[in-house]
Amino acid sequence: MTIDSPANPLRFVLVRPSHPGNIGSAARAIRTMGFERLELVAPARFPDPEATAMAAGADAVLARAGIHDGLVDSLAGCSLVLGLSARRRGVQLPEISPRAAAGQALAAVARGGQVALLFGNERSGLENAELARCHAMVRIPSVDDFSSLNLAQAVQVMAYELRVAMLGDELPAAPPVPGEPPADAAQMERFYQHLAQTLDDIDFHKGRAATTILLRLRKLFQRAQPDNRELRVLHGILADAQRMAGLAKGGK
Repeated sequence: MTIDSPANPLRFVLVRPSHPGNIGSAARAIRTMGFERLELVAPARFPDPEATAMAAGADAVLARAGIHDGLVDSLAGCSLVLGLSARRRGVQLPEISPRAAAGQALAAVARGGQVALLFGNERSGLENAELARCHAMVRIPSVDDFSSLNLAQAVQVMAYELRVAMLGDELPAAPPVPGEPPADAAQMERFYQHLAQTLDDIDFHKGRAATTILLRLRKLFQRAQPDNRELRVLHGILADAQRMAGLAKGGK
């Protein structure tokens, strides 16, 4: 499978795009760099004539674009998720450059994984809950006093860096192949939901806000990248904890 094949392991995900013209411009941007896979999460207007006009001939990209109600569905199958953000957020994530991101993305593809590049809403960017689903945050090194790029421009920068890396003499070496591939984003999301429910069931938070600990646990497991077998073990531990909590409450 080649990177620019129809079954593209690299996908560009636009989260809550407000302007259909930016969707079309993003489609044009990735097509000029040899990519085809565009995913849209809750677009304000799509399909739309303005998107078609701004695509300037990249109609096939628009025609195949996936449309999703929620972010998790757009990430199905992905083992690496990188979020583009113009500014630091409350979520603690490793910050990398577009060039480093391209290297990581191609290394993940080399070992058979799928990669998602996330771009946020034109006005507010990616929200903390969306960045929490990323393995790293990518920051384009713009000037401090005028750091906001147009959505399609940010897509073009990332697509260009990927293209340059692909054409380079030394592609990133494939890391050692694990016994099983890491669980994908959708499987991890089901685990996080199970984890959150279990912490509630055992009254772990004891009246304290759950947000901070859940974000820290997400970061921990994103870093660990468990495979499917390890995830089944973790689900089993959580299920037993829930069962014991239920017995304890029944005894009372």
